[in-house]
Amino acid sequence: MPDILSPQPFLQQLGPILDVRSPGEFDKAHIPGAISFPLFNDDERAAVGTCYKQQGRDEAVELGLEFVGPKMAGLVKEAKAISANASADSATDSPSLRLHCWRGGMRSSSVAWLLETAGLKVNLLEGGYKAYRSWVRETVLQPRPIWILGGMTGTGKTLVLHALAELGEQVLDLEGLANHRGSSYGNVCLPPQPSTEHYENIVAQQWESFDPSRRVWIEAESRLVGRCRVPPELFEQMEQSPVLEIQRDPAERLALLETIYGEADRQELVEATERIGRRLGPQNTKAAVEAINNGNLAPAIALVLNYYDKAYTYDLERRSVPRFPLNVAGLSPLETAKALLEQVSQREAAA
Repeated sequence: MPDILSPQPFLQQLGPILDVRSPGEFDKAHIPGAISFPLFNDDERAAVGTCYKQQGRDEAVELGLEFVGPKMAGLVKEAKAISANASADSATDSPSLRLHCWRGGMRSSSVAWLLETAGLKVNLLEGGYKAYRSWVRETVLQPRPIWILGGMTGTGKTLVLHALAELGEQVLDLEGLANHRGSSYGNVCLPPQPSTEHYENIVAQQWESFDPSRRVWIEAESRLVGRCRVPPELFEQMEQSPVLEIQRDPAERLALLETIYGEADRQELVEATERIGRRLGPQNTKAAVEAINNGNLAPAIALVLNYYDKAYTYDLERRSVPRFPLNVAGLSPLETAKALLEQVSQREAAA
């Protein structure tokens, strides 16, 4: 019989996680690191569900068996290959396979029976992916001592976050996890974004990995990073956390943004500019688009920065939390990170 584990011990176990839901369910969102191991494809799942509603459980089970029967040998072969690869990569001789479906019901139980019959060790997730999603909500509620890294567009906040991580600090890179820089231009030169549900899963598992007694650095963000929503429970903590605001000269900011977007597709930049056209105004939008099309990014960036600076200032001023400005003009990301740590250490010691 497989061990049936609640989400926390299930996630802490060694061994591959096999998600036996359909490919469509998996693609929407899944436990980070899980392997799609579908018992039914999308059409088969839909057919079984329709049969259950229209004809009842017994008929649906029979239909499911018709679909699964020819696949059984292939499922066992694939699972053994996954287990063998995991054993080769692990200090454990034969790590268990961890299985789950949507509710921890018939799909995962059936696959667990099949794989155990074939001699494999199996652990099941109690309550399935649905229980895991409840774990996600509970996890992002857990408090951590947060410092928000603020600063206007082009001050290099993301580079500084990476430098803080190199120095051993706990960092939650919300933009990196979302594949987005948090502005109209945020998806330029980046891969597609995950769904909000999958984004929450990724954020929760990183949040759970942090030492709760140590501070966590998070870049100042709005509720949405592109199309990904920051988990509301976490965003509420961010809204109540002190802000260390790095400041740089306009010329430095413009130069950094030219470096980031200099190789971007011009049409992508034009489309991103036109998305905020109502806020820029028709004249500024036209001038920015012409500059982009002429391959002269600096004037376009300057026009757009004026809008984003106003939006940033408004957002920061609405927060009733301590704000500590720090001029880092001329400093590298690593030098900036060290200066931030010195500031924080002083303020934490005085608190």
